[in-house]
Amino acid sequence: MTIELKPAAELAALEPAHWPNESREYRAARTALLAEEIELRRHLWRVAEQRRALPPGGKIPQDYRFDGAKGSVRLSELFGSHDTLIVYCMMYGPQRTNGCPMCSAQLDAWDGEARHIEKRAALVVIARSPITRILDYAKTRNWTGLKFYSDPAGDFWADYNGERDADKPGYLVFRRESDGTIRLFYAAEGGGQIADPGQDPHNAPDMNPLWVLLDTMPEGRGTDWYPRLDD
Repeated sequence: MTIELKPAAELAALEPAHWPNESREYRAARTALLAEEIELRRHLWRVAEQRRALPPGGKIPQDYRFDGAKGSVRLSELFGSHDTLIVYCMMYGPQRTNGCPMCSAQLDAWDGEARHIEKRAALVVIARSPITRILDYAKTRNWTGLKFYSDPAGDFWADYNGERDADKPGYLVFRRESDGTIRLFYAAEGGGQIADPGQDPHNAPDMNPLWVLLDTMPEGRGTDWYPRLDD
């Protein structure tokens, strides 16, 4: 059944909020912005529906092996009791002294959300450094909710993150079917080649709440500010 939605401008005109000492100019501009926010919410919902409607993705070429805190584990085992597995590829290869600041900022936020996400799906973080090094780094960041693994051979990295020694992030979602077949459901795609002028090629929607919060500020996220590992 198709639900007919009221025009966003009509909903915004209800003006559900007013603030002390606001001017007419502020209220008019804020109401116009609210209409755009309603449209954005609807667009995000449509994109999510389109994502969920993707046809079956390709089968995984192999049941990849990873090193974890408790030893060797296969990709199929990372699902646990779930049929959906979210994998984040963190930029922390052997050539790095520390993890990528951008990846680390994102995982700072995800670490607290992990317990909630894992009620619906499995969530793991994979990097190319040895597992002991990854776990040591996780301790320095006080990450306790996330599960970390190393891809020692780089086979998974080569197939799903561009190349074996690529130092770039990745976001992947895998689905396990009732017969045990594992397929890629969704992966973040793109990079600098699809960025608009003056913008970073960030995901839509942003998966790091840092940027969402900064976008609500007068100065926005800025054009040359990025997270750092130090204070």
